[in-house]
Amino acid sequence: MHQKQTIITANKTLEDSSREFWEYKDLLYFLAWRDFKVRYKQTVIGVAWAVLKPLLTMVVFTVVFGILAKLPVEGQSPYAVMVFTAMLPWYFFSSSLQDSSLSIVNNANMISKIYFPRIIIPIAPFFVNLMDFAISFVILLVLMAFYHTPLSIKIVYLPLFLLLSIVAALGVSLWIAALNAQYRDFRYIVPFILQFGLYISPIGFSSSIIPEQWRLLYSLNPMVGVIDGFRWCLLGSDIQLYLPGLVVSIVLSAMLLISGIAFFSRRERQFADVL
Repeated sequence: MHQKQTIITANKTLEDSSREFWEYKDLLYFLAWRDFKVRYKQTVIGVAWAVLKPLLTMVVFTVVFGILAKLPVEGQSPYAVMVFTAMLPWYFFSSSLQDSSLSIVNNANMISKIYFPRIIIPIAPFFVNLMDFAISFVILLVLMAFYHTPLSIKIVYLPLFLLLSIVAALGVSLWIAALNAQYRDFRYIVPFILQFGLYISPIGFSSSIIPEQWRLLYSLNPMVGVIDGFRWCLLGSDIQLYLPGLVVSIVLSAMLLISGIAFFSRRERQFADVL
């Protein structure tokens, strides 16, 4: 009597990978829900941390850069609103990158025992951070109401800039997650990169203060276009969007994602051996 066998090949086409990913979508939902429960398990205030982190950072930036350094605001918005608007995409990007880059190592036992599309693991944390983003976005609306800051009609474009931040974060995450499986140094490098990125991104200041001859180069940081886009969508018609920089952010983010998927797919067959 012949027994049915399933043969898993190393070389898969894009169509094979897409079909396989769709077949395991339930596992993606399960991992995302598990990560959400684990993140706030045994914490006193639970999901309130999703609000406190950007809120406390906003207070620090407002005191240091807004009150002491007296940096100019963008448009007519209060400094606190300008900063919190930037904190939303930044914390989504940084949290997703940090969680996703460690995801392969953190799920080593599952990877070594069963087969499934490995790319599901670094994608799952993005769903958790989207929930955190939604909670923080509500706080931003409350903050804007408190300061009597009207919403711009351009808020309809906000999902596109959120998508851009997902593309940028996922592209970098796939690179680092694949490298971290073999070189554990990246668990120490990533927090340093994110801390550095917090200060070089236009969070406590407007990117318009960057000299014109350097703005395009400054836009090589993909979060510059995302943060500028969030402010442009939310804070009124008097804010100008630097289109050349946005194009750079879009192209760079797309390149990071495409190359990240290719690199991760090439390395995933070695995960079970090196973990």
